[in-house]
Amino acid sequence: MIKLPGLIDPHVHLREPGATHKEDWKSGTEAGVAGGFTMLLAMPNTTPPIIDKDTYQIAFQAANKKSLIDYGLFIGASPQNIYIAADMAPDVAGLKMYLDHTYGPLHLAHLTHWQEHIKNWPANYPICVHAEGRTLAAVLLIAVLYDKPIHVCHVARKEEIELIRAAKQKGVRVTCEVTPHHMFLTENDIPQDEPGKGEVRPRLGTTQDLEALWKNLEVIDCFASDHAPHTLAEKTSQDPPPGFPGLETSLYLYLTAVAERRLTVDDLILRMYTNPRKIFHLPRQSETWIEIDSEIVWEIKADNSYSRCGWTPFENWKVRGRLRRVVLRNDSIFINGELRTNPGSGRNIRRIVEPY
Repeated sequence: MIKLPGLIDPHVHLREPGATHKEDWKSGTEAGVAGGFTMLLAMPNTTPPIIDKDTYQIAFQAANKKSLIDYGLFIGASPQNIYIAADMAPDVAGLKMYLDHTYGPLHLAHLTHWQEHIKNWPANYPICVHAEGRTLAAVLLIAVLYDKPIHVCHVARKEEIELIRAAKQKGVRVTCEVTPHHMFLTENDIPQDEPGKGEVRPRLGTTQDLEALWKNLEVIDCFASDHAPHTLAEKTSQDPPPGFPGLETSLYLYLTAVAERRLTVDDLILRMYTNPRKIFHLPRQSETWIEIDSEIVWEIKADNSYSRCGWTPFENWKVRGRLRRVVLRNDSIFINGELRTNPGSGRNIRRIVEPY
């Protein structure tokens, strides 16, 4: 058995409010527990998006009522909420800036809005960016000008990870995360008969992009799932939305990489617990851990998942290791595939009084 700290996923989309047919706080955190996570941070591109106190309360009430594990809520950057967002910094997981087009209503198109948000956001709270290619270079420059730390979400390209490496070497205050689908899949894995199942943002990269991520592993601070569920009907429609589920498969993909000696268990702890806590200033969860049987080999099947989306891009993949127990605050909330906790038992990370 392998014993690890309760894992932290700093990037998930739980679709509530606005699209609970895909996921809600109950099903999403059930999936999180089944994936070994005891804390997650939810993105703000819901409907309505989380951009002020009123929309924050809508999402908070849903999470407070339904979440099985501890959680934080991001606030989204918009042209209208530059000062509102900054005032809410102590209550949220961080500021999320969508600088390239993705799924949802949030997108900052003008450079002046980028500058104003970064300038006004408190320096001791995290700023996360969806920024690809040249956009990444531009936002890193603005962060340097205002001396603010930037966390780059779902890095997917060779040019991006190499730019982040160079920025770190120059002392730029930048951290980054990668997703399992960008670490294990490429554009060659998009199903030819159902191409909508390959729609994701950032798009799946080339073999060279994937190899560059693994080659620059020491540059990568976090493993984040970017759990972004859509139903199978939506993914196979004429206009498929981008996004993959990931909460229930991430740990097993990385455990398989450990078995293949591409990673170590310490690598997992660093990127799925230690660094997320440090970057996002997350509280300690006392008496919290997970237990894994590292010898079991099995096949991923969407039919066995808790997520409402009903599919996975890793269907039939053989993986190594099986979650046996999840303990949160000395309470066994998951044993051998069985959930043993109730909705509403999770806590908001900014209201947990346990010391860092």
